[in-house]
Amino acid sequence: MATNFAIVGATGNVGTEMLEILSESDMDIGEVYAVASRNSLGREVSFGDRTLKCLDIETFDFAKCDIALMSAGGTVSKEWSPRIAAKGAVVIDNSSAWRMDPDVPLVVPEVNADAVEGFAKKNIIANPNCSTIQMVVALKPLHDRAGVKRVVVSTYQSVSGAGKKAMDELWLQTKGIYVNNDLPAINFPKQIAFNVIPQIDVFMDDGYTKEEWKMKVETKKILGSSIKVSATCVRVPTFVGHAEAINVELGEELSADDARALLRESPGLMVIDNPVAEDDEANYITPVECVGEFATFVSRIREDSTQDNTLDMWVVSDNLRKGAALNAVQIAELLVHRKLVSN
Repeated sequence: MATNFAIVGATGNVGTEMLEILSESDMDIGEVYAVASRNSLGREVSFGDRTLKCLDIETFDFAKCDIALMSAGGTVSKEWSPRIAAKGAVVIDNSSAWRMDPDVPLVVPEVNADAVEGFAKKNIIANPNCSTIQMVVALKPLHDRAGVKRVVVSTYQSVSGAGKKAMDELWLQTKGIYVNNDLPAINFPKQIAFNVIPQIDVFMDDGYTKEEWKMKVETKKILGSSIKVSATCVRVPTFVGHAEAINVELGEELSADDARALLRESPGLMVIDNPVAEDDEANYITPVECVGEFATFVSRIREDSTQDNTLDMWVVSDNLRKGAALNAVQIAELLVHRKLVSN
């Protein structure tokens, strides 16, 4: 029987990606409802070759759907996810609102697919942070083979991770600089055009930002509580695509060649890494090249000469796809293929 979906936050960056990716899924999809705030009532969004008109979250009957893909922010999710779940729909939430709730599974299908079966306590499943998702997809094969002990990661995160207004700010600031029209920082703590900002989210008491804290605690919940994580998260002036420089200490020896071969055979990953190429082609992936792709790309795999059993690597992914919308749809596919939702 076909599965009915609601996309909550259908007009946002991630919501529109959810609709596009869902339209490409091999699931038997019945009705799809685009849901947003009252301000977007009647606004049209695309679903494959169909056009959907947005419905008001306040009046929509969520009993009509089996799965709700939620991308409307943490405040909205805190209020609405339990209400939607009470109507019988399984909520897959993209915000940080439920990630560390012990009764809510935090799922990356390539990494901990079996965790999805724990959704029944609250009828809610959490999507991890975008930067966490691409990192754990790359770490999982290494962890299974040699045991990950410690991770030091520096991120280079695009402005789309902060929403459409943040993308507009980069665009307007960039144009303004060329015509000597300085525009104030509104969505970022400092100018983002032609700059990098070592702050994403608020600072915490220990000097780390909340984004850095998320990477630590989410990795522990997904991969294992014994893993130590130190993160520095940086916003950079690119529109889409997050990059990460990852230093990973393993419990056992694993050469760069063996790691390269292992990651090439692992789900969700594409290795672009040939450090001894004879031509002039740069054998690594940048954020511009990952846009619109489903895979998480791994490049520049090498052994850290300063620390035993330690590797360095460069990981890049489309944060609106694998970092958000794609992961949510993959979770929905798990629910459907394992017959965990009632149609």
